[in-house]
Amino acid sequence: MKIYNKYIAAIVVSLVLASCKAPMATVIQDDVKNNIPENFNQNEQQDSNNNSGTTPWRQFFTDPNLVSLIETSLKNNQELMITLQEIEIAKSGIVAKKGRLSPSVRAGLGAGVKKAGRYTSEGAGDATTEIEPGKETPDPLGNFEGGLMVNWEIDIWKKLRTEKDAAVAHYLSTVEGKNFVLSNLIEEVADNYYELLALDNQLDIIQQYIKLQTRALEISKIQKQAAATTELAVKKFEAELAKSKATEYTIRQEITEKENQINALCGRYPQPIVRTKESFMSIIPQTVYTGIPSQLLANRPDIKQAELELKSAKLDVEAARKEFYPSLEISATLGLEAFKPSYLVKMPESIAYNLVGELAGPLINKSAIKANFQTADAKQIQALYEYDKTILNAYLDISNLMSKVKNIDQYYQLKSQETQALDQSITIANQLFMNSRADYLEVLLNQRDALDAKMELIEAKQKQLSTVVDIYKSLGGGWK
Repeated sequence: MKIYNKYIAAIVVSLVLASCKAPMATVIQDDVKNNIPENFNQNEQQDSNNNSGTTPWRQFFTDPNLVSLIETSLKNNQELMITLQEIEIAKSGIVAKKGRLSPSVRAGLGAGVKKAGRYTSEGAGDATTEIEPGKETPDPLGNFEGGLMVNWEIDIWKKLRTEKDAAVAHYLSTVEGKNFVLSNLIEEVADNYYELLALDNQLDIIQQYIKLQTRALEISKIQKQAAATTELAVKKFEAELAKSKATEYTIRQEITEKENQINALCGRYPQPIVRTKESFMSIIPQTVYTGIPSQLLANRPDIKQAELELKSAKLDVEAARKEFYPSLEISATLGLEAFKPSYLVKMPESIAYNLVGELAGPLINKSAIKANFQTADAKQIQALYEYDKTILNAYLDISNLMSKVKNIDQYYQLKSQETQALDQSITIANQLFMNSRADYLEVLLNQRDALDAKMELIEAKQKQLSTVVDIYKSLGGGWK
């Protein structure tokens, strides 16, 4: 008999050891983070003490109308509200995972009836058993019970703690996701605001141009009457005037759509956007300091979000791997049980309890556990690629925007010079036309070139301001 016990013990130990055998997770290395360059521009040294990404948005934006729009969007924007609910969902996930670490206790009441066959061991036993002297066991036999039930999985491998840590990392990533939404929202409101101011100024320019063309048309009609020009010149000026008026309505429609786009970001129905357009062309863009690339890891919410998702994915792999290990569960019940309700109060006879400890692990058919582990492992690798991609894109964004800031400044200066020269040429062409020393084509071409240059100059100013906003956001600014 002792030999059989030894064999049984050996088999049990072998089964436990077999169930504990778990596959290894893929070892991943973060090469992008470890190899991030020291500077954004290899030909320039950046100062780590100056980084505009750490500047609060209220200090970065000084236009009171823009600040008011940003404040409204932060209160009402639907996308931001959706993100806040994602945080609440993730917070509930932590509570759920944490709850599994503690025993679950339930209270219950039950009632039932049972009749066993007379010619069964249970039925024969009940028929020959007296509840009290001279009183047989009732047939059928009722059952009334009530008490407490406890279930508890002992976290011997820290699997449940690992799952809770993964939930915490995911929750923190949703917080960073909210910060990234804030940063994007502020950038979008500011960009659209500057685009709206640019459209306002373009509308002013086209209206000035319409007045200029109306005057030129009147002059051409006078000259036609004086036989100094032909009907062709008059028709050309009329066509140009009609074209400019059509452009005016196009810009007005763009202004309406841009206002509604800003209203949508603010989470409100269409209404006028309060703004001051007169000082648009004189706005001096903020000076942006980039700091050093490694500061992106701490400043940009999307990078921190990707890093926390990677941490959560690694913990998920660890928890999935521990599913291969045996689990220890303890269950217990304590209560009162009797075949008649009046007997429930007869103690200690009606007291019933149960205590069970179970150590069990997967042995055969582990396909579901293996699939869960492989899925978690693949998600871990996917999260690493996502993290590396986020870092790389952040670096490239800032590199591109730094170059864009310099080039758009030069572009703006040259467009300013072009506009001034063309304004002078319009005056000269009009004087020559009035004195019949230049034909209408010269006047038209000068007017068109001047209009295009002024429109492009306004666009250049808008791009100047928007590029500064974009690089501020790319450095991690806007959510503080």
